[in-house]
Amino acid sequence: MTLVYIVDDDDAVRDSLSILLESAGLTIEAFPSADPALARARKKTPDCIVTDIRMPGMDGMELFAALTKAGVDAPVIIMTGHGEVPLAVAAMKAGVADFVEKPFNDDAIIGAISSAIRKHQDRLRLRPASAELQARLDSLTSREREVFDLLVAGDANKIIAHALDISIRTVEIHRARVMEKMKAKSLPELVRMALELGTLRIS
Repeated sequence: MTLVYIVDDDDAVRDSLSILLESAGLTIEAFPSADPALARARKKTPDCIVTDIRMPGMDGMELFAALTKAGVDAPVIIMTGHGEVPLAVAAMKAGVADFVEKPFNDDAIIGAISSAIRKHQDRLRLRPASAELQARLDSLTSREREVFDLLVAGDANKIIAHALDISIRTVEIHRARVMEKMKAKSLPELVRMALELGTLRIS
């Protein structure tokens, strides 16, 4: 199921675009303004967001900025009216996936959405570590990070205790916290995470 959010204050555009994209096999949620779309995206990240650039209240670019700030990782396509292409180009420089000029033909908007989703998925696959995994690592305290590094290097609790000049019991406590924060069920899984994050190199 490919989920696309449509954000446009024009009822006719919103309805016709919803019908078109649903006929193309996409699952659609439509919003008349940016605020409810932003609130929904915080709870459920769509595969793509298509938004008008000019709307009452929060406009399309402000919505894009708010989505980025909220950590919503989804490609955003801006719909522009006549004479707004320079604004759309500036939006793309800021990180918007694409823009489509109104009035657009059916193939143009469907093609833009498909391309934006594909490129986004390719970027995620090429990224060395997911943002979520990096966030887990960043949540470790400095001592927990030291234990993490020694654990994935293959050191036993006794060796870690000696290296850090702490008791084995303290190592066990830190180890349990590391496993919990990293959401690792086993040491091999923790090692795979370290490899994905690039913190462990295979010699």
